[in-house]
Amino acid sequence: MAGGHGTGSELSGRLESLLVDPTIPSTRRLWSAVLIELQLLMPIAAPAVVVYMLNNALSISTQIFSGHLGNLELAASSLGNNGIQVFAYGLMLGMGSAVETLCGQAYGAHKYSMLGVYLQRSTVLLMATGIPLAVIYAFSRPILVLLGESPEIAKAAAVFVYGLIPQIFAYAANFPIQKFLQAQSIVAPSAYISAGTLVVHLLLSWLAVYKIGLGLIGASLVLSLSWWIIVAAQFVYIVTSPKCRFTWTGLTWQAFSGLPEFLKLSTASAVMLCLETWYFQILILIAGLLENPQLALDSLTVCLTISGWIFMVSVGFNAAASVRVGNELGAGNPKAAEFSVVVVTTLSSIMSVILAVIILLCRDYISYIFTEGETVARAVSDLCPLLAITLILNGIQPVLSGVAVGCGWQTFVAYVNVGCYYVVGVPLGSLLGFKFGLGAKGIWSGMLGGTLMQTLILIWVTFRTDWKKEVEEAKKRLCQWEDKKQPLLADSD
Repeated sequence: MAGGHGTGSELSGRLESLLVDPTIPSTRRLWSAVLIELQLLMPIAAPAVVVYMLNNALSISTQIFSGHLGNLELAASSLGNNGIQVFAYGLMLGMGSAVETLCGQAYGAHKYSMLGVYLQRSTVLLMATGIPLAVIYAFSRPILVLLGESPEIAKAAAVFVYGLIPQIFAYAANFPIQKFLQAQSIVAPSAYISAGTLVVHLLLSWLAVYKIGLGLIGASLVLSLSWWIIVAAQFVYIVTSPKCRFTWTGLTWQAFSGLPEFLKLSTASAVMLCLETWYFQILILIAGLLENPQLALDSLTVCLTISGWIFMVSVGFNAAASVRVGNELGAGNPKAAEFSVVVVTTLSSIMSVILAVIILLCRDYISYIFTEGETVARAVSDLCPLLAITLILNGIQPVLSGVAVGCGWQTFVAYVNVGCYYVVGVPLGSLLGFKFGLGAKGIWSGMLGGTLMQTLILIWVTFRTDWKKEVEEAKKRLCQWEDKKQPLLADSD
C-alpha cells in the first residue's frame, strides 16, 4: 500500500462487508459502521477543517488590520477580498477540484503513480489561467467603477488588489497540492504548516501596516507572501515524505500531455464551484449600489467574513466527503460510499446548528472585532438572524457538493447552480433589496432562497443515487484518464 495507508483500505473493506452482512442485527450493524466510518472520516475532516479555517484566517486578519486603519480601508479591503480576490479563489479552487475527483478515485483503485501526474497537469493549467486573472486584477479600479462602485472605495480597493496579484499564482500551485494530499488522507501536515504560517503572517502584517506604514498595499502583499510560504512548505513535504513515495515520482513531461481533455474536466469543475463561490461575492457588489454603500459594505463584510470563516468547517467536511466517496467508488464499495455521505452530512449539519446558535447569542458584540463603530454594530446585529440561517444551510450544501466532486457530477451541479443562484436568488434579492426597499437584508434574503432551493435539489439527487452505477462510472473514468505509458509502480507493491 502507498504511504502506509493499508489500514485505511482494510477499514474500508470491513465497512463494506459489514453494511452488506444480513446476519448482524441492524442496530449493532449501524453503530459498528458509524464507528468505522468515523475512524476513516475524522483523520481527514478534522485537519481539513483546521487547514481551511487557518487559511481563511489569513484573509480575515488582513481585513482586521485594514479595518483598524479606518472605515474606508475596511470597505476597500472587503471589496478587494470579496469582490475581486474571491473571483480568482473560486476559479482556482474549482479547477483544482478536477484533481480531487481523479486523485480520489485513482487512490481508491490503488493506481498511485497517476496522482503525481494529475497534480502536475493541474498546476500547469492553473498557472496559465492565472495570467489573464492578473490582467483583471491590474484593471480592478476601472472595473469596479464600471460596476457602479463608489470611486473613492474603488480607488482604495484597487491599491489593495494590486498586492494580491502574486496570490493568484500561489492559489494555482496550492489547490492541486492540497487535493493531491487530501486524496491520500494526508491532511495533518498541511494543518501544521497553516498554523505556523498564520503566526508569521500576523507578525509581518503588524510590521507592514502599522510599523512601516505601508497601509493597504502592505497588508495585501503580506497576504500573498503568506500563501507562497504555505505552497513552498507543502511541496517540500511531498518531495521528502515517505508517505508520498509512490504517488510522487518526480517531475515529468507527462504533465504537458492530455491537457485539452484535462482542461474540459477542470472547466466543468471550475464552473460548478465558481458559481457557488461567486454567489455571495455578488451580494457584496450589489450592496455597493445601495444608498449608503459604506455602511452596507461594512455590516455585510463583518457578517460574511464570519460566515466565510465558519464556512471553512463545512469546506473541511466537503473535502472529507469528496475523498471518502472518491476512495470508496474507486475501490468498488458502493454501500460504503453511500453510508459515508449520510455520516458526513449529519456531522456537518450538527456542528453548523451549534455555531449558528453561538452567533445569535453574540450578535450585539461580534462587529467590534473588526471596527469600533456603533452604527456598524447595530447593522450587524440586525443581519445576524440571516447569518444564522446561512450557517445552517452551509452545514449541508457544501458537503453535498463534495459528494458531487467525489462522484464527478460537476457538470450537473453547475446547471443546478445556474438555475438556483442566478435565475432565482440574485433577481429575487435585487427585487427585495431595491424594489421593496429592504436594503442589504432584502438582497441577502433573496439569495438565501436560491441557496435553499439548491440544497433541497442536491439532497434529493444524492439520496436517490444508484451507487453501484457510480462505481462503474468511476472505473470508466479511471480507464479513460490512466496513462498507459506510465507503469503503475504501486500495483506491484
